[in-house]
Amino acid sequence: MSSLSGNNSTLFTFILMGIPRLEAEHSWLSIPFSSIYLVSLVGNCTILFDIKTDSSLHEPMYYFLPMLAITDLGLSLSTMPTVLKIFWLNSREIGFEACFVQLWFVHTFSFIESSVLLAMAFDRYVAICKPLRYASILTNARIAMIGLAILGRSTFLPLPLVLMLRRLPFCKSHVLSHPYCLHQDLMRLARANT
Repeated sequence: MSSLSGNNSTLFTFILMGIPRLEAEHSWLSIPFSSIYLVSLVGNCTILFDIKTDSSLHEPMYYFLPMLAITDLGLSLSTMPTVLKIFWLNSREIGFEACFVQLWFVHTFSFIESSVLLAMAFDRYVAICKPLRYASILTNARIAMIGLAILGRSTFLPLPLVLMLRRLPFCKSHVLSHPYCLHQDLMRLARANT
């Protein structure tokens, strides 16, 4: 593991701990975690396939469901590699840049997921309170605009956090307490006043 002399470096690595106090059981924990990830991947891909192939689901009220499925796939795929790498291979190192990229993806997909759930709640509100005007309020173009707004907001909102954290000096311990990069852990490890 490389150390830093003031500035952050791409040679710097963090050590991921996995699940605290359960390090000895990681091989057993890999079975349910792998199963959960597999079910998530298969389930979300099935939803996407069904919506793509069934033309009766090509309606505005069903457009938020594939957005949510894609978001769930993205969130799973942004954490799955490091979690399974720890459980299966006991490989705990993650590079400096890779940690911040993973941090950005986790936050981006979390923001997208909460925004899509809010949009789905608005969709149901309109369907319940204004059923006769539903088709004129939530058109295909308006749902596409909502989707683009969600994507734009969620993509750029985590950037300041990641960029500010990346500039901090990390010269203390390099051990993160989770199986993937979280901003709370990185702030705790920073040598500067956060």
